[in-house]
Amino acid sequence: MTDYTQLFRLDGRRAVVIGAGSGIGRESAYALAAHGASVTCADVNFDAAQETALEIAGEAYEINVLDPAAVEQLADRDVDVVVLTAAVNVRKRLLDYTRDDFNRVVALNLGATFDVVRAFGRRMVAQGGGSIIGFSSIRGSTVEPGQSVYAATKAGLVQLFRTAAAEFGPSGVRVNAIAPGVVETPLTAQIKADPAWYQAYADKGALGRWAQPSEMAGAVVYLASDAASFVTGAVLAVDGGWTAVDGRFEPPES
Repeated sequence: MTDYTQLFRLDGRRAVVIGAGSGIGRESAYALAAHGASVTCADVNFDAAQETALEIAGEAYEINVLDPAAVEQLADRDVDVVVLTAAVNVRKRLLDYTRDDFNRVVALNLGATFDVVRAFGRRMVAQGGGSIIGFSSIRGSTVEPGQSVYAATKAGLVQLFRTAAAEFGPSGVRVNAIAPGVVETPLTAQIKADPAWYQAYADKGALGRWAQPSEMAGAVVYLASDAASFVTGAVLAVDGGWTAVDGRFEPPES
């Protein structure tokens, strides 16, 4: 009989969180460690990675995921779970976008994801199991002006992950994406600085507020654990109902 009290435990498992220096990555590292995993906190900002690692007795690791060789080196270890949160957004309308802007967003959001999936996937396939978790976005399925390339990369990540799930699945490797709504992170600081814009985003979701980075951590633990042992190729929306709600019209009381 399954011991359901242990369903979310990660004791003895080794996790790498890329982007662990702040925001969702930092909270993911905290949550994985709290459930028993040993966590490598990887980030381009080594000091920030070290701050996270010190809190959970983990390992700090400096990495630039735009360097494929560095990604291969990080993946050259026994890993059961890898979480990738690193991303960038350039908010401009299409006619104002430059090729340099495009290349910058695609290189990190999709190119680095490609390298991480291949490097860690190869290792996990060889060892016969593992869980790869990446972050898409509500922008992978819903768009607004100024989000073109970011949205395209987040949609592309989903299809890349689904393909990896299909190819790695026979070896016991699961590959899933989380699609957050609006979360208070450094990536959304520009919006938070504009009260009207901030409130408009809060009003869009069913819960009427923004998420905190810690509210993404439960989904990470779930997808890393045996609770999700039959979940792969999925996109888990953690968006406060954003993609379920179309408008905020309240009908008049009778």
